[in-house]
Amino acid sequence: MPDTPSPAPATQHAQLDWDERGQPQSRLFGDVYFSQDNGLAETRYVFLANNELPARFAALDEDAQLVIGETGFGTGLNFLCAWQLFEQQAPASARLHFVSVEKYPLSHADLRQALALWPELAPLADELLVQYQAIHPGFQRLLLAGGRVMLTLLIGDALEMFGQLDARVDAWFLDGFAPAKNPQMWTAELFAELARLSAPTATLGTFTSTGHVRRGLNQAGFQMQRVPGLGKKWEVLKGRFVGAAAPGGVAPGGKPWFARPPTPPGERQALVIGAGLAGCATAASLAARGWRVTLLERHAAIAEEASGNPQGVLYLKLSAHGTALSRLVVSGFGHTRRLLERLQRGRDWDDCGVLQLAFDAKERQRQAQLAAAFPSDLLLALERSDAENKAGVGLPAGGLFYPQAGWVHPPALCQWLAGQAGIDLQLHSEALQLRRHLGLWQAWNGQQLLASAPVVVLATAAEIKRFRQSAELPLKRIRGQVSRLPATARSAALTTVVCAEGYIAPARQGEHCLGASFDFNSDDLTVNSADHAGNLELLRDISSDLAERLQVGQLQPERLQGRAAFRCTSPDYLPIVGPLAEREAFMAAYAVLGKDARQVPDSPCPWLDGLYINSGHGSRGLITAPLSGELIAAWLNQEPLPLPRDVAEACHPNRFALRQLIRNSGSPKG
Repeated sequence: MPDTPSPAPATQHAQLDWDERGQPQSRLFGDVYFSQDNGLAETRYVFLANNELPARFAALDEDAQLVIGETGFGTGLNFLCAWQLFEQQAPASARLHFVSVEKYPLSHADLRQALALWPELAPLADELLVQYQAIHPGFQRLLLAGGRVMLTLLIGDALEMFGQLDARVDAWFLDGFAPAKNPQMWTAELFAELARLSAPTATLGTFTSTGHVRRGLNQAGFQMQRVPGLGKKWEVLKGRFVGAAAPGGVAPGGKPWFARPPTPPGERQALVIGAGLAGCATAASLAARGWRVTLLERHAAIAEEASGNPQGVLYLKLSAHGTALSRLVVSGFGHTRRLLERLQRGRDWDDCGVLQLAFDAKERQRQAQLAAAFPSDLLLALERSDAENKAGVGLPAGGLFYPQAGWVHPPALCQWLAGQAGIDLQLHSEALQLRRHLGLWQAWNGQQLLASAPVVVLATAAEIKRFRQSAELPLKRIRGQVSRLPATARSAALTTVVCAEGYIAPARQGEHCLGASFDFNSDDLTVNSADHAGNLELLRDISSDLAERLQVGQLQPERLQGRAAFRCTSPDYLPIVGPLAEREAFMAAYAVLGKDARQVPDSPCPWLDGLYINSGHGSRGLITAPLSGELIAAWLNQEPLPLPRDVAEACHPNRFALRQLIRNSGSPKG
């Protein structure tokens, strides 16, 4: 087998061979995943002991965190050993972040078989396996131990993935396959990225003692030394970062308007306004990190607006060209899909799959590009007959099938998120005004002070424009109406969500959810028969067979039940997520960009200290809103971001003020 493997898709699962002892070996690289003599002992010595983790975990302060970075997730053995040690040594309120890159992730079945080799790790391995779902290209965030342990898997090429990471790493595990078999994991370019991401006193451990690896790490800013190995391994390397740390974990040339704001001083308390999916998810992400959160909702219950539909669809509208939105959707889908494992399948959600019909030539061409760009466990192209077999009903065309997707009852997800410890839900509490007083954000309703905290997150969809601080954000409302169709004995044949211009889902509690209309001009949320009639036409386009099974010809639109709500979207269709600057001060600080957008002034951004936005999710909220809550929590806690840096910047609230400044400069956008 050649030392350098031939190119292969970055999303391909690892191909394993199993030896007579049941231990895995990479077929592509011809190397083992761990020591065949004692993998547990090797991990604990090379990575845990040589990074001084027993003492460092024990020395963590309350609410403190430690970040481990790894090259080569493999079977997850190193992660599980670090997690086990963390549970044994760290304070109960401390947090562990583990960021690991893997170009060829194991399949779920292979991971289960590999981890069965370590019975003492079984409780942790079982929890990991439950969350090891939808592991697709890019950044994938897994929440374990009630959110106390966060695993961020970077699925792809190590140099590319680490180049997109915004983090400060305290300890490194270098555990790629042997340098002779996988030289791409041991290059000077990769070592430079590790140095960029390293905290000032970061440590490093690796099983190899190869001279060029030691010299390369030394040149990158690590002070490396050979130390005795374990068992048959004569020597291994350990070291410490002694180079100059890059500011804020951002590559040189980072732009101040996208930099991390300072952490608000004082107690970790937050006020989240709006208890739809975005607000509930943000509250849950903060509460998991020990924040005390007051969640304000103007209605009598949570999820009363766009998050209140009986069935929402995990609808992945992707691009074959790696756009920011497409990468956000893949990462967000994985995160939401893993959250759903905590709900009751069949009642609250169902991974029945989603079929997107290729309803015209343009859509067929788009789907062909997607099928070539993404792995088959995320999506696969089906001819008409196969699509009909999958859906259980007659269809006008084939399409793309997403086997891990399905439908969700959004209120159930919101209820679970809002029910986390540390969240104080206050209903009938409508915030009409925000004031800043003595370092606190105050939410007022007329003369009534509702709540206050050092941090406020606005998650009220387009209603964030009512607040003076965020009034200039360009959000628009789009009315949508869904129709509830009584299931019939024959409509039970539908076994997957089917989408074209509209969508219909398999029955939940005796009803199918059909939708949804788009109306850019109406402010009236009264359910109307015209939109019901339009939805029924969408159903006929999706499947005339299903329409007949549902006896659509006998249904009277004016007698149908349904629900109308406003979607909230931005001009570029990306959500608006993150910290917000004071607009007038922003325009003054960076006025030079109006003359030359290539300038990067060193003026710090004039932040509205402690004010964050989570809005603009459009029809993708089920996929993008929960991960956006994690993104806000990562900013507030100085954690590794759960998304590539450029994707986080593409969603940043400051992007609109920036674009306005440089619109007439004639220079490329910053």
